[in-house]
Amino acid sequence: MKIAIIAPPWVPVPPPAYGGTEAVLDTLARGLQDAGHEILLYATGDSTCEVPGAFTFEQALGTVSTGAASELCHVLEAYERLLDWEPDVIHDHTLVGPVYSRRFGMPVVTTNHGPFHGELGPLYRVIARTVPLIAISDHQASSAEDTPIAAVIHHGIDVDTHPMGEGEGGYALFLGRMSPDKGVHTAALVAREAGMPLRIAAKMREPAERAYFREQIEPLLGSGVEFLGEVAGPAKLDLLRDAVCLLNPIDWDEPFGMVMIEAMACGTPIVATARGSTPELIDEGVTGFVRGTLDALVGAVAMAGSLDRNRVREVAEERFSAERMVARHLQLYGRVIDGHSSNRAA
Repeated sequence: MKIAIIAPPWVPVPPPAYGGTEAVLDTLARGLQDAGHEILLYATGDSTCEVPGAFTFEQALGTVSTGAASELCHVLEAYERLLDWEPDVIHDHTLVGPVYSRRFGMPVVTTNHGPFHGELGPLYRVIARTVPLIAISDHQASSAEDTPIAAVIHHGIDVDTHPMGEGEGGYALFLGRMSPDKGVHTAALVAREAGMPLRIAAKMREPAERAYFREQIEPLLGSGVEFLGEVAGPAKLDLLRDAVCLLNPIDWDEPFGMVMIEAMACGTPIVATARGSTPELIDEGVTGFVRGTLDALVGAVAMAGSLDRNRVREVAEERFSAERMVARHLQLYGRVIDGHSSNRAA
């Protein structure tokens, strides 16, 4: 099968640091190629994913530069290139691409990596009329209301590349973005109350992230609460494997939490709030604890060290492997191609 993947132009694939969507696309593209399929990844020129690629922009545009004109230019050139390559199916992860793709009559699927509420809701409602739409969790799909969902496919990771750990660092870890909806301040308060050191590894590049840090996080530093900055690569994996638990007290309905399955792959349990997909991803009392109050989160941190870390990793292998994600995508691609052929014949 010839499969084209169109990535957004904001971050390279894979990302050098923060970038959950781009990490997923890297794993998906390599996994599809390993399964014997011919892949073309349309991303940016600084992408290092080990599959054949093409690009419009030599460098990723950055998450602050989110102009629609830039993405449209990226998409226009992508589809011009793909007309010559003649893929069996296109998996488009941009916003404007699935709308533009309708003029070409090729099999296309898309994934919504964000929420269905707000400005994205009406867009995906229109897209889903003609382009099969993938949701990344059951919770996200349930919020789509009257927007049809072609499949729910959880993200996956290369579990073997995540080192197993025993939590020997003796600390709780926050890993993510410096934002109020990620609950960084809550994590600091919970860890302090639980008497456990907290290491905060967070992306902080945008003005709003820096303001939040100055106003709400900086006053909480010290007394065991340490800010490390943005951490990636082997250093991130070392932090995950040595943590007693991942503390993930999000304050929004996150469609999927990549950091949670990364922690599981390292054998590290999760303590999180019951928002978005969290209850769907965590097996209560096995891979972590889902709690609703500050006091309950404190108690869960104290219990996290008692969980079987080998079992935590086993669950990651069973539920969130790259192979499982790839297989689910191939099933959908096959259905979409068959449906497209039937429609053309009719």
